[in-house]
This record gives sequence, C-alpha cells and structure tokens, in this order.
Amino acid sequence: MEEERRISVKDRDIGTEMRTSFLDYAMSIIVSRALPDVRDGLKPVHRRILFAMSELGMSPDKPHKKSARIVGEVIGKYHPHGDSAVYESMVRMAQDFSMRYMLVDGHGNFGSIDGDMAAAMRYTEAKLSKIAMELLRDINKETIDYIPNYDGEEHEPVVLPARYPNLLVNGVTGIAVGMATNIPPHNLNEVIDGVQALIRYPEITPVELMDYIHGPDFPTAGYVMGRNGIRQAYLTGRGSVTMRAKANIEDEQGKAKIIVTELPYQVNKARLIEKIAELVREKKIEGITDLRDESDRNGMRIVIELRRDVNPSVILNNLYKQTQLQSNFGINMLALVNGEPRTLNLRDMLYYYLEHQVEVIRRRTEFDLKKAQARAHILEGLRIALDHLDEVIALIRSSATADIARQQLITRFELSEEQAQAILDMRLQRLTGLERDKIEAEYNELLQKIAEYTEILANEALVLEIISTELEELRSRFGDERRTEITASDEEILDEDLIPREDVIISITHSGYIKRLPVTTYRSQKRGGRGVVGMDTRQDDFVEHLFVTNTHHFLLFFTNKGKVYRLKAYEIPDLSRTARGTPIINLIQIEQGEMVNAVIPVTEFAADQYLFFATQQGVVKKTPLDDYINIRKVGLIAITLREDDDLISVKLTDGNQEIIMGTANGMSIRFSEHDVRSMGRNATGVKGINLDQEDRVIDMDIVVEDKEVLIVTSNGYGKRTPMSEYRLQNRGGKGIKTLNVTDKNGCIVALKVVENDEDLMIMTALGTMIRTSMDGISTMGRNTQGVRLIHTREDDTVATVTRVAKSAETDDEEYDDDQEVEVTGVDPSNEQDNSQPTEE
Repeated sequence: MEEERRISVKDRDIGTEMRTSFLDYAMSIIVSRALPDVRDGLKPVHRRILFAMSELGMSPDKPHKKSARIVGEVIGKYHPHGDSAVYESMVRMAQDFSMRYMLVDGHGNFGSIDGDMAAAMRYTEAKLSKIAMELLRDINKETIDYIPNYDGEEHEPVVLPARYPNLLVNGVTGIAVGMATNIPPHNLNEVIDGVQALIRYPEITPVELMDYIHGPDFPTAGYVMGRNGIRQAYLTGRGSVTMRAKANIEDEQGKAKIIVTELPYQVNKARLIEKIAELVREKKIEGITDLRDESDRNGMRIVIELRRDVNPSVILNNLYKQTQLQSNFGINMLALVNGEPRTLNLRDMLYYYLEHQVEVIRRRTEFDLKKAQARAHILEGLRIALDHLDEVIALIRSSATADIARQQLITRFELSEEQAQAILDMRLQRLTGLERDKIEAEYNELLQKIAEYTEILANEALVLEIISTELEELRSRFGDERRTEITASDEEILDEDLIPREDVIISITHSGYIKRLPVTTYRSQKRGGRGVVGMDTRQDDFVEHLFVTNTHHFLLFFTNKGKVYRLKAYEIPDLSRTARGTPIINLIQIEQGEMVNAVIPVTEFAADQYLFFATQQGVVKKTPLDDYINIRKVGLIAITLREDDDLISVKLTDGNQEIIMGTANGMSIRFSEHDVRSMGRNATGVKGINLDQEDRVIDMDIVVEDKEVLIVTSNGYGKRTPMSEYRLQNRGGKGIKTLNVTDKNGCIVALKVVENDEDLMIMTALGTMIRTSMDGISTMGRNTQGVRLIHTREDDTVATVTRVAKSAETDDEEYDDDQEVEVTGVDPSNEQDNSQPTEE
C-alpha cells in the first residue's frame, strides 16, 4: 500500500503575494540586469561578454572571431537570455558613435549613426579592444571574487578589476523597475585627473573636482550649452545638460548655407534629416532650398542651403528649437554600491572606484607575495640540496622508491614535502655552476620582491602611489583631447565665485567666430617681425576685433547696425591659440547682416559714465551708460543710424573727455566731448567730422594730453605723433591731416591714443599676429608716411590693432624684415605676463 502523500496548503492574500513576488522580480532586474556596478561601470551582460571573450583568448593581438561564437559562449555559460540582447550589447561596445572608448574591436558592419542595424552575427567578427584589456588586467591574480553561473557548472566574476574609471569614462544607460540610470561618457584624461586629485586631497569636494572634470565628453562631439546642469549633476547625481550640434554658416557667392559637422549624442542622423525635410514641407521653417547628406568616411557633413533673402542665424536657431540639432541629456548617476542602487555625486563615484582599486592592488600584491614566497621556499630547498649534493645523490640512489627518497630528504634535511619533491624533480643540468648561480640570483631577487610586497601591504600610501602611477601609464597610452566643447548658455547664471579672475584676450573674426585665450599666449617682439599664426581662419575670413579684458567684466557687443548685446567674458569659450573659435550666434542672437564692430568691457553700469558713439559717416552721440543696464537676449537698440551708415566705434567716457577721430584718407579731428550733448538710446546723434567724398571714419579714441597718436595703415606701416600737434577744434569741421596716404603705405585702418609703456598687438586678415613694444615705433610729424610695423604679404593686409600693457618678457635681438620670428607663450615658471586692459 502506497504511503499517503501529505500536501501542505497555506492561505495567502493574493495582493500580498503579488507585491512580494513583484518586488523580488524588480530587485532581480535592478541588481542582475539593468544597473552598472560602481566599481567597473559595467552591467552584467557587458561584463559577461568581456569575460567570455577573454576566456576565448580574443585579445587585441589575436585575429577576429565570429560574433556568433562569442554570443554562443555568453548565453551558453553566463547569460541565460536571448541571443539578440547579447549581440546588440556587444554591437554597441563596438560603435565609435556610442562608446567614447570602444571596448570591442569590431570587423564588419556594426551599424551606423543613421540607425542602420548591424549585420547578422554570423557575418561580423570581433575581438577585445586594447583598452578593454585594462578592465580585465590582473583578473587571474585573485583580484576579484567569482560566483557560480546560472547552472552552477561555471564561475563568473562578480566585478572586473577595471584599471580605469569606466563608469564615468564610457557612461551607461539602463532602465530597471521603478528606476533608471543615465550616466554620460567623459574624457579619460579629465577623469584620471579627478582620481589623482582625490588621491592627493581626500577631502576634495565635488565642486573642486569640477576643476579637473569639466563635464561630459560625448563620442559624437558637438557642444554642451551651459554648466549649471553639469554642476547640479555632479553635486546631486541628477541634472540635465543641453547638447547642440556643431553648425557653421558659410557664404558662397552671396548665398548662405548651414553646414552641420557634429551631432548631439544618440541623435539619429537619418531621422534628423527627415525631420528637417518634414518641417520644410509643412512650412514650419521657410527659407531652406536644399537639404543633403554629404557625409562620408572622412566625417559628417549635412548641407542645408538657404534662400538669399533669409537670415541664416534665424533659420539655425529655429532648427535648434524644432529639431534634434539641439537636445537634452538627463543625467541620473545611479549605480550599484555593495549590491544596492544609489544615486551618487561626482566624488562618490571616484571614491568607490578608488576604494575598489585599493582592494585590487592589495589582493594582487597578496597573490604575488604568496607566489614569490612559494617560489622562494622551493629555492631554499634547492639551495640546501646543492650545498649537500653528494649526500642527496647518495640518499636518492639508496632509496627503493621515490616516496622513500622524498621521506628521507624531509627527515634528513628538515625539508617540506614541496621542497623534497622539487629536489627529486630537479634536472641534472641544474647541478652546473652557472645554474647554481642562477638559482642564487633568483632567490635574492625574490627576497627583494617579498620585502617590497610586504611593505606595500603594510602602507596604504604606497598602494595609492601604485594606482596613481598606473593611471598615468594608462593616460599616456589611451588619453586623447576633449571632443565636446562646453559653452555658456543664454539662460543660466553661473556661480561667479567659481570663475577665476584673470586677464584674457578676446578675438572675433569677420565671419563671427569668437574665442578667448590667456593673455600670456604671445610674447613681445621687435617691430618688423612676421609674427605667428594667432588663429585658424578660413581663406575668406579674418580677425576684426582683438582686445584684452578680465573674465569677470561685462562685454557689450555693438554691431554695425547700431544694436548692443551683453555677455560676461568667462562665457566666451576658452580655446587654443590656433582654434578657429565658436560662432558668435551661439552666444548672442545677432540678426542677418549684423557684424560686431565694437566691444566694450564694463565692470558696472554707473550713471556718471557715458558711451560715446561714432559712425562711418562721421556722426557722433553720447548716452549715459546706465541706459544699457537691461539688455535682452535679442539685443537692444544702442543708436538709431541714418540710411547707409554703420556704427564703427564706441568708447566708455566720464563725459568730460576730448575725442579724436581719423578717416581712411588721412584726415583727423580733435574736439571736446562737451560739444556733444547727452542723448537717449534711440537718438541718431550729431555731426562729428565733415567728410570728403569717398572718405569714411575708420576709428575714434579718447584724447590723453601727454600721450601720442598711433596711426597704422593697411600695408603694415605706422607711426606715433605727439598729441600736441592735434589742435582742439569744434566738432563738425573737416579736421587736419594726420598721415600722408600713398600706395606704399595704404589707407589708415587704425588710430589709437598710446604711450611708451605698453605693447601693440597687430593681426592681419590672414590671421598672422605680432606683439611689439610701443617704444620701438618711431615718433614723426602728422604729414609723414610712417615706418613698417609688420611685414605683410602681397595678398595680406592689417585687419586689427589693439593695445595691451607692456609684456614682462622682451626680445633684445633685432629682426630683419624678411626674418621669420617664432612667438611662443610666456613660461609661467619663469615670468608672468600681467597684461591689463588699458584705460579707455
């Protein structure tokens, strides 16, 4: 008779059971699938793919192997899910537009930025990339723990050693149940700088770390607009940054076109083009005549051709607003810490990574120590055997079996079983004198290593030093320049206390590209040198404005159309000397046909200060500075211009100055500011100088009695003339001659009031810059031609002239007109260039 089976039945509330079961499921998804570990920055599927490829021997120095083989290995041993999920994860690690530093070296069609799918896994091949090997380095030295796989027949790593902070470097995106993570990629050099800073200053704050890690660095480059979102994310673990495509406006035979060369991260290029075409068809954006994708293997290029009568800046701003040429990246720095999901700030992420590395180095050192001690133990036995060689040989020969011989060796010489076995296994060639010396040398070397390993384990400072050294080695092998440029946002107010107060040079080109760079970039030269390339410009572009200011000054941008815009100097992107700059339309909303013709640095908007305006047709106007305190993003009318007139110069005054103006054909006039009454913003102004036909005003400056008037011509000639030679006249007259204009020296391009104790910076239309001391320029009378200041080529002319405070470094060597002069930055370790904006 069969025994009765007893069935236990428990009553449970179905709601409770559903909640409990779903929570178990949710935690399984969170921990085992969707979120990365803070230590190696990998989700389980990525970790399993890399580990499986390592176990298959797919190192960078080996041939590629079929992707299907890798996928089969992963799902067969470690990841019991669909093959498509594994393959898609591997494909993403091989895409240069998805990963900042690719972990898989793919061979074949692995998809495109247009959203094309990768070829089937049976067609593609892959192997580990070189930087992926750094995630796996020392994995065989017991540096990490292993757990059984899903069927208990294999073991897989809980985490990888990860010799660089992969969570920040490559970022990660994951959606779990009730939570998600979205960490952007970063530049390896900057992240390593951040870890090094944390090693040196353990109490460093997230804000201080931002001096080293500036923000996300996306593989598709582009712009990040503003720093507030970055700062919030680094402080709290959550934030949002605005990404913008890199788009330039080009003019070809009077017809403008927008060229897009870089896209925001994770934007599908094909869908973007479709969206633009849809907006054109629906007439939501008008003025686009042609749209085509000219991208090839050399880079991305989307061409948007425009009608002649439209404002390209307005079209571009509409595209930013209505398409993914501008999109947001929501940062959510959620990761697993000790198996629990936590939202981390910037310091937390680096701290837990560093803590992991300390553990990895400690365990690696323990492994190496055990191995060295084991080998030293064997060598000690061999040394004993060699010291008693005849007796050992006799003992072994007299033994009936190997076991007896082993036991007798242990008893006679007090050896361990391992040492006795090593003696029995020793080959006869080890008995030679040379081999005996090798054993002794190896033994002494091992003793040194054992002492070194022991010291490392006893001193955490040495562990941190090892981590620092290995990170620097990684930087030298894999570090590269930042791709994504971080620029200021129109809508944010930065914490100015975080911005250092320093002197900078601001340059603006004719086509509207702006940048700032340290004032120490150029050292002083004698006059007549050829200078150095100050920035990279297009063939039809040249630098129009170049001046020195402070990062915390307001910058008032006055355009030829009589409008004014405002920025802080630190909002201008800080770029390299040869960089072209950032389109000014990304910073201020200038309209079609507008060009910046004057820029005034302002510390505060005081009521007792004035802006003095001069136009090309000789009209002048004076308006209180505080009339311009509230400047909207779209700009403000600064002066009402007459027909066919342009604003050419604006100066900041106290209302009691004298003004000097110069014309292209060599005339000048000096008059009192009191001759011009104060007027409102919308006023047109009054006549400042009576111009001859075909003449125009080219510059204006404030008179300082004990200074001199500098004149610079288009062909690089110039001179200084005492201010006393310019008599005071009433405004509105024809003025007096200030230079004898000839074909040799060319027309006047600049008139400045200067003194000996300052330098002159001259830039030509083709971008060549020279800095020369003012006291090296000859003083001459008004009716003279001047001397050569810069040697210009036949196809080049002087475009911009500005004054700066005298450099601390000077050249005593004289230069010939035909001699090339290399201009380098002042070495901060030797001397500092303390250039300041000169008093206007």
